[in-house]
Parts: sequence; C-alpha cells; structure tokens
Amino acid sequence: MFLKLGSVSFGGPAAHIALMRHEFVERRQWLDDREFLDLVGATNLIPGPNSTEMAIHIGLRRAGWPGLVVAGACFILPAVAIVGLLAALYVRFGSLPESQALFYGVKPVVVSIVAIALWRLARSAIGSWWQAVLAVAAVVASLMNVHELTLLTVCGVLGGLVSMRGARQTVSLGAVALAVPGAVQTGVAAGAVSSGTLALVFLKAGAFLFGSGYVLLAFLRADLVERLGWLTERQLLDAVSVGQFTPGPVFTTATFIGYLLEGPRGAAIATIAIFLPAFLFVALSGPLLPRIRKSRAAGGVLDGVNVGSLALMAVVTWQLGRVAVVDLATVVLAALSVIALLRLRINPAWLMAAGAAIGLLVR
Repeated sequence: MFLKLGSVSFGGPAAHIALMRHEFVERRQWLDDREFLDLVGATNLIPGPNSTEMAIHIGLRRAGWPGLVVAGACFILPAVAIVGLLAALYVRFGSLPESQALFYGVKPVVVSIVAIALWRLARSAIGSWWQAVLAVAAVVASLMNVHELTLLTVCGVLGGLVSMRGARQTVSLGAVALAVPGAVQTGVAAGAVSSGTLALVFLKAGAFLFGSGYVLLAFLRADLVERLGWLTERQLLDAVSVGQFTPGPVFTTATFIGYLLEGPRGAAIATIAIFLPAFLFVALSGPLLPRIRKSRAAGGVLDGVNVGSLALMAVVTWQLGRVAVVDLATVVLAALSVIALLRLRINPAWLMAAGAAIGLLVR
C-alpha cells in the first residue's frame, strides 16, 4: 500500500497526507479522523519530513516496529529510485543544450512554488505581533550569516519563554541576541568530497529541520554551496527541481545531490542519512506524544522554531530567485506560475512540466 502511495504522491506533504487520509480513514478504516489528526499533530512536534513521518506513524500504529520500518521504507523507495535514475541521466547529459533549456524553464517555476508555500505557511505560523518581530529579526540574522542551527535554537528558546513568561521582554532580548552577527559559525571545512562529511551534512538536515521540506534549501545551500563549495547555485536548484517534480517526499533531493557528488554510493549515503532521524524520532516520540502535545512550553518552542524556519526559507528563496529569474522570459514564467498556484490550485508537477516545455521553446 505504501509503495503505491510513494509512487503516486505528487504535490507536497499536504497532498500526501490527504491521500493517506483517503486510503486509511475512508477506504480501509484503519484509523478514525480523530486518531488521524492526532498523528498529523504529532508530525509537527518533531523535526523531519512530515508526510514520511506520517507514513511511519501509521505503520507503527498498525503493525508495531516492523510496520514502522516497512511503511516508511516503502513510502520513500519509489521516489528514491526515480530520482536516482534522473540523477544518473543528469550526470551524463546535464551539459547538453536541451537539458539546460529544460532547467531554464523549470527553475523559475520552482522558486514560485517555494514562494507560495512560504506565503501560505507564514499566514498560519505568524499569528501575533511577537512572532512577526521574531520573523523579521531572524531574516536579518540569516542575512548576516548567523548559523542556521543557532538561529533555530534561539527562536525555539524564545518561543518557549514567551509561552511561559510573556512576550514583550522576551522578544526585545531575543531580537538583540539574533542580531549579533556571526553568533556561531559552526560547520565543516571546505575541501574534497568525503563520505563522512556528506553523511553528517544530511544527517544534520534530517535531525534539525522543522517546518516545510522547503526549509531544506536553507540547510543545503549553507553547507554544500557556501561552506563546502561542493555544489553551485544552479546545481542546487536543479536538484530541488527534480525533488519537486517527482512523487514522494521533497527530501529525495538528497538522493540527487548524493549521486552528483559521489555516484550511487553518495546517493545511498545521503538518502539514509537524511531519512534516518525521521524513523528514530517517530520511534522515540510515539509513546510520549500525548504528554508532549499538552505541554505549553513545548508548543511555544515549536512556534518559535517554525518562525525561524520560515525566515530561513524566505532568505534562501530570495537568493535562489536571483539565480533562476534572470531575464524577461523567466520573470513572466515566475509571475504566471504564482498566478496559477493562487487562482487555479494546480498541481505543481504540471506547472513544472509546462515550464520545461516553455524552456525548450525559448532556448
């Protein structure tokens, strides 16, 4: 069942979860709506890809520990196989003019998809004045190169303090803390690609990423483009385009990047590293979720981390947009994509296919 869902789940986590509800609540009646919503809430309390964690939770609920492994792996594997094949083709043919024309049309569409996702997430995540102030401070801190883990940690701590002590004094102190440039500049030194460093980069992303899967862009750009210099901005956008165009979780972007850097070995290392934390977090948090969800402090921490994630997402969207939207044709394509996403609620995969076709025509 999860192999089928992993093969046809286009459209991002919201669409994936809607398909799971249809299959397991309406059709098979393994869960009722209340149980299903409890699991949806549970995925928002832990880092990682929400739809993949939802599959793992359902597997755990239905068949215990074996179900946890089987459901998660079967949901991921179809997308990994497809992305791995596309990565192999990209490595062999990526320099051909036709391939470059495809990505020329796809990139502005991807930036538009991320921008719309950012807008919709911000409307639900920023519901008070202190969250808005925190978001602005986090954006400024990100532009000043404060490390993303430092930024998320500070935002989470501030969210927890606000929930317990009130907003005014907490946010004023927190804005100062975030504004300190270069608060922490951790990370790995630049150099030749190594399997160990590759695993650490993606393990960190899987273990600390809250909010939308698109926040993954911020982590990968910071490590692989800026610190390590293993990827160019164009290659990162190409990887994200493939991850968005294929079914299953956006985190399969890791498979594509791993293949680019170290072939099949790198693809396997990156994929395992980025998805492993999701299995561990579900296994550890499942029995504790009823208590965690009732904690006021935990809810405040999650609110703060979500705001920080959106700030990272906003900055990286702007940075990648400067690479993707480079002339009149890409400006028009990005604008039309935004209009289609807002007015027509069209599946992003169809928009990307249209962008690829337009790229071929223009180039």
